[in-house]
This record gives sequence, C-alpha cells and structure tokens, in this order.
Amino acid sequence: MSQERTLSIIKPDGVQKNVIGECLRRFEQAGLKIAGVRMLQLSKNQAEEFYAVHRGRPFYESLVTYMTSGPVVASVLVGDNAVLKNREIMGATDPKKAAPGTIRRDLADSIEANVVHGSDSVENAKIEIRFFFPEL
Repeated sequence: MSQERTLSIIKPDGVQKNVIGECLRRFEQAGLKIAGVRMLQLSKNQAEEFYAVHRGRPFYESLVTYMTSGPVVASVLVGDNAVLKNREIMGATDPKKAAPGTIRRDLADSIEANVVHGSDSVENAKIEIRFFFPEL
C-alpha cells in the first residue's frame, strides 16, 4: 500500500444538512487522517476554475451555481491508497447507485446534491489540493 493524499469537499448540501462531522468521522474511521481542513464560500470564478474540466458539458452551469450556493468544507485526507479509499467511502456519484453504507447512499438527495466530492486520481488530487491548500 502507498501513502497518498486526496482532496475531499463536503458540498453545500452536506454543510446545510449539518453532516460535516459525520462525513469526517467516516473518513477517520476508515483510517484516513485529516491533514488540513477549512470552510469557505466559493466565488463563481473559483467554482468555474475548479470545475473547468467540465466546461461545455450540460451540467456545468448548474454545478457552478450549486457549488456557490453555500459554504463548503475542503479537507486533505492522507492514508494508504487514500484516493481509492475516499471514493469507496463516498460511493457512486448517483446516490441511487451507491452501495449501502456509503456517504452518498446514506446522506445524499440527488446526483448533483450528493454531499461530497473526492479526487478521482493521485494526479488530480495534487492539483485539487493545491487549489484549496497551496501551503500544504
């Protein structure tokens, strides 16, 4: 196994539902360490930059609007195979398709309001972590 870092974001719906602690507890319980955490409100420009990879897709504008609709909690998670472990804890993007016991299956309302974001690769984790935590 390899020590990795990954980015997790508790999205506006997760903050509004007051499940920040529950999400962080699940990450820690699975053996991931929290190396950095901060709550912030994304500006439209920040959300557009962060999700630039999706620009031009049908859901891009609604994603930017949603991610700027309230505060988010960004965290850096560290551990053995952190990227894959985080994605397993989150579950499938569509909560209806997520495995029982995952964050999205248990706490999410829809494919867009799905409580959490997580890096999808070690390479993207490095980019995403730098976006929110340039000091780490």
